Amino acid sequence: LSDTRYPSPLIFMQTVTFCWPYDSSSTVQLAGTFNSWEPEPMQLTQQHQKQIYRLNVRLASGYFYCYKFVVDGQWMVDPNKPQTTDKEGNVNNIIGLEGIVGNVGPYLPKTQQKEEQQTNTDNQSKIKQTAKGTRGRKEKKGLIETEPTIGTRDFYPDDMRLRNWLFNHFREVARLYAFQEYDAPIIESEDLYKRKAGEEITAQMYNFPSKDGNNVALRPEMTPSLARLILKAGKKMLLPIKWYSIPQCWRFETTTRGRKREHYQWNMDIVGVSSVTAEAELLSAIVTFFKRVGLTSADVGIKINSRQVLQEVLTPLGVTEAIFAPVCVIVDKLDKLEPEEVVKQLSDLGLEKSVIQVIQNTLCMKNLEDLKQILPANSTIISEMNLVWSIAKDYGFDDWIVFDASVVRGLAYYTGIVFECFDRGGTLRAIAGGGRYNRLLSTYGAKEDTPACGFGFGDCVIIELLRDKNLLPKLEPEVDDLVIAYDESLRGPACLVANKLRDQNRRVDVQLIPKKQLTWCYNYADRVGASRAVLLAPDEWSRREVRIKLLRLGKDIPDEKKQFCINFDDL
Repeated sequence: LSDTRYPSPLIFMQTVTFCWPYDSSSTVQLAGTFNSWEPEPMQLTQQHQKQIYRLNVRLASGYFYCYKFVVDGQWMVDPNKPQTTDKEGNVNNIIGLEGIVGNVGPYLPKTQQKEEQQTNTDNQSKIKQTAKGTRGRKEKKGLIETEPTIGTRDFYPDDMRLRNWLFNHFREVARLYAFQEYDAPIIESEDLYKRKAGEEITAQMYNFPSKDGNNVALRPEMTPSLARLILKAGKKMLLPIKWYSIPQCWRFETTTRGRKREHYQWNMDIVGVSSVTAEAELLSAIVTFFKRVGLTSADVGIKINSRQVLQEVLTPLGVTEAIFAPVCVIVDKLDKLEPEEVVKQLSDLGLEKSVIQVIQNTLCMKNLEDLKQILPANSTIISEMNLVWSIAKDYGFDDWIVFDASVVRGLAYYTGIVFECFDRGGTLRAIAGGGRYNRLLSTYGAKEDTPACGFGFGDCVIIELLRDKNLLPKLEPEVDDLVIAYDESLRGPACLVANKLRDQNRRVDVQLIPKKQLTWCYNYADRVGASRAVLLAPDEWSRREVRIKLLRLGKDIPDEKKQFCINFDDL
C-alpha cells in the first residue's frame, strides 16, 4: 500500500490519510478533487443510530469510495460498538471499501465549520490546480499529454515481452486442449450487450453513435460476439465447437489493483455439449495454465456452484424466472456492497423478508454435504456436481476446487454451473470466472436453446498475483546477431551478411548509424541483448570473411577464444 498524508478539503475533518492498492500505472498521488461527504442515514439497531457517509475520491487511476460511520455522534471503527478516542479526539482505521482506509479527525463544532469550510474551498482549488498542473504546462509549451487515458495502459517493449509471454501460455494451453482461435471486431452494435437484468456491464459500456448514425460500443466482453458469429454461420456451423480468443475488452469502471478500464481476456468456450463434462474440461485447462506459470493449489482455488441451486430453492417460494436473473446480479455484488444495501435491492425487486432470509441461508453453504441436505437425492444438480468432482479427481485437480453457494456470477445469461478462480491469500479480486449459458443464442433470435459454457480470464489480476509470488520471468531483449560495418564502404556487404543470417531464421540487428566507434557498437550490442557481433572490416572482407565475436561468454574466458573469422560462404 502507498500511504500519503494530505490536508483534508472536507468539512468536519482536520486530516485524512488515504491508502490505496499500489498500481504500477498510478502516479501514486492525488490527481483530482474531493466531493463532500454524502450522508446516507440508516437505522443500526433499536438502541443506536448509525449514519454512513460516503466519500468519492478521484485518484490518478480512477474513482474510489470510502465509508465512515457515526454511531450516536461518535466516529466508529466497528459500527456496532462505541469507540473511544485519544486525547486529541482522533479515531483511526475507519472502515473503508475498495481498498481505501481513511483516518479521520474529530467532529468540529458548528462554530468552527465556517472557518473549516473556507479552508476546504482553498484546498480544493489547490488540488484542482495540481490536477491540471502537468497538462497545463504542456499545453503552454505546445506539447501533447503523454499520460494514457485513465484506466488504460501503455505497453513498452519490456511490457510487451511480458504480455506475449502470458498470451503464449494462453495459446499453448488452448492448443493442448484442441481449441481453435477466432476473433471479432472490437466495435459491435450496442444492442448486442443491452440486457434488462440490471447488470453492471450494461452501465459500464463505452457506447456512442457512430458517424453513420448507428449506436455502437467497444466490446465489454466477448461472449455475445461469439454468439453472433455462430448465429451468422447458421447450419454450416457443425457442433460441438471449441473456440478461444484473447480480445481486448473495455468497461468504464472503478480502477483498482488488477482492474483497468481496458484489459485483455483469454476466453475459452465449448458450444454444443449439454453435459458438465464440458465444464470439467474448461476447469482442467485453467488448472493446466496455473501449473505452467508456477502456481499451486495452495496459491489459487476455484469456487464452483450452480445457479440452479438458488433457483430450485426460490421457485417454490414464488420467485419467477423473470425475477431470478436480477436476483443473481444483485447477489453477485455481495463483496462490493454493504449487506444492508444488498437486502434493500432485493426488497426493491418485491421479495419478502422471509425469501431474502432463504437466499442468505442458501448462500452460506460451503460444501456439497450441505447442498445434499436441501435438495432431493435424485436432483440433477447433485449428479452434475458429483460428475464434475469425479472428473476433477481423474484429471488430478480435485484439490483445486471447492463448492461455494455464494458464487453466482454477475452476468444474467448464466443458467447452470458457474465458477470463479480466487487468490487463496485473499488480497486480489477474482482471477477468472465463467459458467454455462444455454439460453444466450435463443435470446439473440435462435429458434432453440443451444448448450454452451465458457470462461473469461483477464490479464491484469494474474500478473499481479504472479508478481506477488515472484513468479514473473525476467525477459530480456533477444537478438542473435548485430552486424557492424567498419565503415560506410562496407554497408552493402553488411546487408548481404544480414540477409544470409536472417535466411537461417536468426534475429539480426544492423548497426545503422554511420561513423560510430567499435566501443559504442559493442555497448549497443550489450544494450539490445545481442549474442554475437558480426564485424565486417576491410582486410577480412577482402578475403570474403567476417569476424564473429561471442558476447555472452563469461569474463573468465580469454578474449581470443571469444572471436574468430569465418568465410561468408560458411556463415
